[in-house]
Amino acid sequence: MWLRRTAVCAMVVPLAFLVFRDAPVRLAAPARATAKPASPAGAERPAIVSRAEWHADESLVKEDAVYTGTVKAVFVHHTGHTNAYDCADAPGMLRAMEEAHVRGEGWDDIGYNFVVDRCGTVYEGRAGGVGRSVRGAHATGFNAHSVGIAALGTFDPGVPVPKALVEGIAKVGAWKLDRAVDPRGIVRMVSTNDESLYRRGEVVYLHAVAGHRDTFQTYCPGEALYAQLPAIRAEMVRLRALKR
Repeated sequence: MWLRRTAVCAMVVPLAFLVFRDAPVRLAAPARATAKPASPAGAERPAIVSRAEWHADESLVKEDAVYTGTVKAVFVHHTGHTNAYDCADAPGMLRAMEEAHVRGEGWDDIGYNFVVDRCGTVYEGRAGGVGRSVRGAHATGFNAHSVGIAALGTFDPGVPVPKALVEGIAKVGAWKLDRAVDPRGIVRMVSTNDESLYRRGEVVYLHAVAGHRDTFQTYCPGEALYAQLPAIRAEMVRLRALKR
């Protein structure tokens, strides 16, 4: 594997002006009205704070959402914010992040599909409907058929990862990941962008629940959170068993 330019998931500047590059790649024939009905979820839908509730600025959104079908993989991120925030401040942090993604990065909307704060609260990220497979701007080359879930904070080595945060990520991941996919398993994906760790068109086998670093030259989601991926997978399995 060749070296790529180094990027981090986010750098800690006021309210996280992200620096990783993940501009969406337009797929042919976006599925909107012709999208097939979603298959039954593998786990119960968690409580989600909607964009309207966190007061997203919808005037910033440049284009309609694009839908990509079955979610085969969950990519876990961190946002690069300080961990010392009060959870009541999370909506304001999301509004600043939305503006940074659109005006700073030039994306159509906030990049992540969902954001989870340290108290375990799940927030709707990118617009388009939480129950649909909205293509995000979170994993260069692998935005299609995946969901991006970002932890609000920075998780360097030794940083405690709140149990509520792990559980929040697991809840939305268990719900969004296709019910036929084992959260502990491996999935087949195809890179759509040479700026990922893999050439465009290259077939890749990834963990169904992966870190951003697994497909891009980045530190994200931080050593501490990356080390929690097995716990997130296990919790997703447990949550799915409750629905059977």
